[in-house]
Amino acid sequence: MSTAPRIDIDVAEFWRDPYPALAAMRRDAPIAFVPQLGSTLLCRRDDIYVCEKKIDVFSSDQPEGLMTKLMGHNMMRKDGEAHLAERKAIFPAVSPKTVKTHWTALFAAHADRIIDALESSGACDLVRDFALPFSAECLKSITGLTNMRFEDMNAWSQDMIDGIANYTGDPAIEARCRAATAGIDSAIDEMTPVLSAWPDSSLLGVMLACGMPMDSVRANIKLAISGGQNEPRDAIAGTVWALLSHPDQLALATAGTIGWLQTFEEYARWISPIGMSPRRIARPWSIGDIEFETDERVFLMFGSGNRDEAYFERADAFDIRRDTSKSIAFGAGPHFCAGAWASRAMVADVALPKLFNRLRDLRLSDEEPVRIGGWAFRGLLNLPVRWG
Repeated sequence: MSTAPRIDIDVAEFWRDPYPALAAMRRDAPIAFVPQLGSTLLCRRDDIYVCEKKIDVFSSDQPEGLMTKLMGHNMMRKDGEAHLAERKAIFPAVSPKTVKTHWTALFAAHADRIIDALESSGACDLVRDFALPFSAECLKSITGLTNMRFEDMNAWSQDMIDGIANYTGDPAIEARCRAATAGIDSAIDEMTPVLSAWPDSSLLGVMLACGMPMDSVRANIKLAISGGQNEPRDAIAGTVWALLSHPDQLALATAGTIGWLQTFEEYARWISPIGMSPRRIARPWSIGDIEFETDERVFLMFGSGNRDEAYFERADAFDIRRDTSKSIAFGAGPHFCAGAWASRAMVADVALPKLFNRLRDLRLSDEEPVRIGGWAFRGLLNLPVRWG
């Protein structure tokens, strides 16, 4: 392991709220070995921004990593030409042009259908009743797995992200993750002959059309599901919660003074839905007086970098008026999120404006407290709201 200072954490408390511990690390030990996670954490934005680009040392290729073992060898766990080749192959499905000309209208149709069913009720859990099904229906379309139920899309995504964040080695979590990947494989098998005969703009469609090997197709579909469900789901619900908790900023957003995209970007900085990305040390390296050993694991803590006081004044505050250009919510290097444009369209172009335009006087309900959790992936567990 590295020679970084050892910092102990309470894993349960870190899951409930990692930000106090991360702030202490940024201040006292910005590169720290956390034995409870078996990894060295990089917590300052500068270190993350520089090291993520240095793929010859901070490698994404992790043969023994949880994602590779449980989901297959996807493009996120490849570097250099191998990564670039698969990224280019999927680009036609998620390019800014395809998102604008094809997916955004479909996202809007999904949102309208879900809101139509909710509108007359006057109350709901916005995570369960909108953010979850909306994100899943959009992801069904993008992946090409329209044969899945949205409930399965969400459950299997959650089981996979729990599995790849299972650094304490809970066998029950691993079993659920393996069951989820088996379910996704079955859905892929069912849709493969359909999309081979009638290719479309979906991820499965474009990967089959370019002749990508099936093990890579499967791994990359699972990658898309593992991040493509929870990130927009959590960002939608979280941004609504943040705005309803900050009425002055809600007024700026609904009046158009601050755009929905800027509002979403600030939420993703404040509470990064994807808070961490692991790397493998490919060769001996040092940062200052801290030395790293070959094959040890490090975590790039995006959620911490996005609250780095050196870049963000009042970093713990949600403020849609701030400059978010230094945010690293979608990454900072060659592994910058390939689905970023689709995610921005889902959240900023469709979900947020439709929710606030159609559900008049949307407000928090006091029926139960809002719960939030996670550190590798962080999001609201519920969001009781009323309107009308």
